[in-house]
Amino acid sequence: MSEMFRITLPDGSVREVAPGTTPADIAAAIGPGLAKAAIGARVDGELRDITRPFEHDSQLALVTARDEADALELARHDYAHILAEAVQQLFPGTQITFGPSTDDGFYYDFAPKDRPFTEEDLPAIEEAMRAIIRADKPLKREVWEREALIARWREQGETFKAEWAAELPGDEPLTVYWSGGDWLDMCRGPHLASTGKLDPDAFKLTRVSGAYWRGDQNNAMLSRIYGTGWLNKKQLAEHLTRLEEAAKRDHRRIGQEMDLFHLQSEAQGSVFWHPKGFVLWRALEAYMRRRLDAAGYAEVKTPQLMDARQWEQSGHWGKYRENMFVVPDEIPNAEEDGPILSGKADLMALKPMNCPAHVLIFRQGIKSYRDLPIRMAEFGCCHRNEPHGALHGIMRVRQFTQDDAHIFVREDQLIGEVRAFCELLDSVYRDLGFEEYAVKLALRPDKRFGDDAMWDKAEQELREAVLQSDLSEAIKARFEELPGEGAFYAPKLEFHLTDAIGRTWQVGTIQSDRVLPERLDASYVGDDGERHRPVMLHRAILGTFERFLGILIEHHAGRFPLWLAPVQAVVATIVSDADEYAAVVAAKLKAAGLRVETDLRNEKINYKVREHSLAKVPNLLVVGKREAEEGTVALRPLGEGAKQEVLSLDAVIARLKAEATPPDLR
Repeated sequence: MSEMFRITLPDGSVREVAPGTTPADIAAAIGPGLAKAAIGARVDGELRDITRPFEHDSQLALVTARDEADALELARHDYAHILAEAVQQLFPGTQITFGPSTDDGFYYDFAPKDRPFTEEDLPAIEEAMRAIIRADKPLKREVWEREALIARWREQGETFKAEWAAELPGDEPLTVYWSGGDWLDMCRGPHLASTGKLDPDAFKLTRVSGAYWRGDQNNAMLSRIYGTGWLNKKQLAEHLTRLEEAAKRDHRRIGQEMDLFHLQSEAQGSVFWHPKGFVLWRALEAYMRRRLDAAGYAEVKTPQLMDARQWEQSGHWGKYRENMFVVPDEIPNAEEDGPILSGKADLMALKPMNCPAHVLIFRQGIKSYRDLPIRMAEFGCCHRNEPHGALHGIMRVRQFTQDDAHIFVREDQLIGEVRAFCELLDSVYRDLGFEEYAVKLALRPDKRFGDDAMWDKAEQELREAVLQSDLSEAIKARFEELPGEGAFYAPKLEFHLTDAIGRTWQVGTIQSDRVLPERLDASYVGDDGERHRPVMLHRAILGTFERFLGILIEHHAGRFPLWLAPVQAVVATIVSDADEYAAVVAAKLKAAGLRVETDLRNEKINYKVREHSLAKVPNLLVVGKREAEEGTVALRPLGEGAKQEVLSLDAVIARLKAEATPPDLR
């Protein structure tokens, strides 16, 4: 008799089963309701097919649609698989590559036989996908020998799959999934038991783009088809509504409507800030500078270009060089003949971050334990060589400015400093209109500097700082840990904002680093007269100004709090007889510190109201002959349902001045 496996369920009960038993068998043994509801399984914590047999004694948790994260991962993986099958049905000769699930759906990369795919192809592909779902084809996992699978792909003309299979690690089992008995794809899985487990009305193909094979621009260009996939039609409808709202809030669109900035090919990944956009920037920067001053930070300014040897010593040259702009330290040849550069010069690099330069400032002069903590801040302009395809408006750029700071602390000061940072960040986010955010602890990656004891200590300190802080209990209750996602030199706390339409953005961070002070020889004299290494806390609240301003634009849909608005009021005339009075009103508002424009054009007032509403001007101050005679203003705030009020000029100035006061100065 074969040895039985012991399967432990979440309630602690144990079932002994024969080899070949699957999680689906256990679900059926528990009851028909669970057998119908179960769609996957977590076996020893790993998400698996519900039809995959147990291999040894295991912990089992059955997955149903109520386990939404797992259920969506399974569904989206299946949608990608079915997309590939549908495309090969409709377009014979198309090669498949690979297609993962994403945060809200899936995509798949194809090498079409005749032409790139277009969005006109998507409706037909969707119908073919629905037919596959309705056919309820079983999805069956098999493990293949490497050479047999490579031969299969080559026989089928699938050169990309054959290349991929040949390069996977030798000890990794190669698994395929059959859809019915007539189509297969190489895939780790897991998948649902059959295509019919999906809702045929819960997905939508959204767009087509180009993508290089394996992300390398030297490789073949592929067609990438994106889709969004959900568990039911209602979830899909809600998501599409969110997408419509997100499109209305797109920072690129609003930036153009409000004349804030533009981007163009002559400076890939860099932003051209217009006067109104830079007013917004300066208002945010001034607020952050006041907050940092009050929190005891000293502001510094460091060079853009540094010798490559400095980056080698810090460790960034080996870990980060591909994202750095490298510059030869020589004068270019000005003659027409010969190469512009010799190729023999020493190398320098535009800084991708500020931290090594801050260590160099710290090292100037002898530091005592009494000097610590030293909080060193810089609104530092940095450059990172992002691929062109990864750039996105002002959200992902090549030139950016960080609200960066580094805190050099003694070991006994670390938890207190991290606590203080968390509380400062919390206050800033609330001032900027973000009530909801999550704190996550990114733990040690596989490739890292430092030993396990150092990482144990650093991770525990960050945990304790969050739990000891004055952050709300609701935020602490959502605190989670992210295995393997720390930086190569330090664990970090990440702060993920939730915006007005429920999207999350990772912005703030604080990292506890004992590696860089060691590599760059930073030290202080302790109370024992000996040299000690400080711990270096890398921290940012906004992340980068460019990205955070993009988030602010989308969060507020361009309708900024008055203290941030580039134009806080426009004085608009009804008749030309009021032009002189409008100038007086604007002058008094400006004298009170408000950002004001006038609109004296010979246009109807309804036209002016509509135009300034589209430009997201928070307040329209309408004046006509009567207002000029009475010394009043008709105040029309921006927004649906806002009522016009006729107030004295002094009352309007007092109200707007109070509303326009930054939150830290109230």
